[in-house]
Amino acid sequence: MIRLSMAGTGAILLDAAAGPFDAATQRRIWAAARALGGAPSVVQAVPGVNNLLVTFDALHTEPDAVEQLIRQAWAAAAAEEIPAREVEIPVTYGGAFGEDLALVAKHAGLSEEATIAAHLAGRYSVAAIGAMAGFAYMTGLDPRLAVPRRDTPRLSVECRAVVVGGGQAGVMPCTAPSGWHIIGRTTLPLFDPHRPDPGFLRIGDTVRFTRVA
Repeated sequence: MIRLSMAGTGAILLDAAAGPFDAATQRRIWAAARALGGAPSVVQAVPGVNNLLVTFDALHTEPDAVEQLIRQAWAAAAAEEIPAREVEIPVTYGGAFGEDLALVAKHAGLSEEATIAAHLAGRYSVAAIGAMAGFAYMTGLDPRLAVPRRDTPRLSVECRAVVVGGGQAGVMPCTAPSGWHIIGRTTLPLFDPHRPDPGFLRIGDTVRFTRVA
């Protein structure tokens, strides 16, 4: 059962979550986004994690018409398999590069080395791109490392910081505020506005983290 709600005057949010993250639901989100993206009355269809934000021109389109389109697209959507690239992200963990590693380890009831091993063992999938240009929400994090996000976000987390927050993993594509926990840093640029495709990661990519000696 999906839930639709207005998100301002020119957007509708489709929420398909029914508990923990579901990969099949996410693939269906991707399919619905692709279908809605071609509709004349839709400005954008932006996949989130088990949700979909559909924006439209409120001056020329009635919300009821967009809601009907969304329901039709969802009913017709089958779980979509997107060709996935295998991407490796090298990480230096802990120390000056991972100031929250000890906190995450304490939450998990693990040593810092075991926490690093658990992060490295994950097979991650890019579920959505959002929050900031090039930021990939990755599923597949070991549940033991699922630390709630900070009550008070840091005003500045450095570009390329490797982070965890809730049940997801990520890498900061630029320096920005964030409530996620920093466990390491990569040298890999995740966003470059001068590239034809500025974001390095894409929806559907499979990601593995590797440790820099």
